[in-house]
Amino acid sequence: MKTVIIYASVHHSNTKRLAEAISEATGVYAYDIYEASTLNLSEYDCIGIASGVAFCKYYPSMLSYLRNNLPENKKVFFIHTAGFPMKNYNAVAKAIAERKGSEVLGTFCCKGYDTYEPFKFIGGISKGHPDAKDIENAISFVRDLIVNFQEGETCN
Repeated sequence: MKTVIIYASVHHSNTKRLAEAISEATGVYAYDIYEASTLNLSEYDCIGIASGVAFCKYYPSMLSYLRNNLPENKKVFFIHTAGFPMKNYNAVAKAIAERKGSEVLGTFCCKGYDTYEPFKFIGGISKGHPDAKDIENAISFVRDLIVNFQEGETCN
């Protein structure tokens, strides 16, 4: 299965750290959305969408990228980091993918160091995240998706 991860990581490189660790451990290529602008995503069987979170949803740059570049009828999975992570922070991105006929394979989220207002006044929250365990869990998430996809299963 030819898989790629496209990521947007703005403030503390939390999501970038996950994407790069996954890439190194699994061989799946990871590209920043600005690097990915020249990619032909239709060449990939499965697309990972990874983003930091602002105001309880993926970064506007990622949402715009998905609207303009995500091909129709792809298998996708989501990864995000946030000070207070919740799986539904991908709701807008997931809706974009589903409108394009994508099959959503799953979502991974974990804590990420956050100093956005008002947290910067207290030194931030979720310091030290993503940590080694978060990274290990993210790698396992992607490995499991790849194995299950190759065995003809889907993960939800």
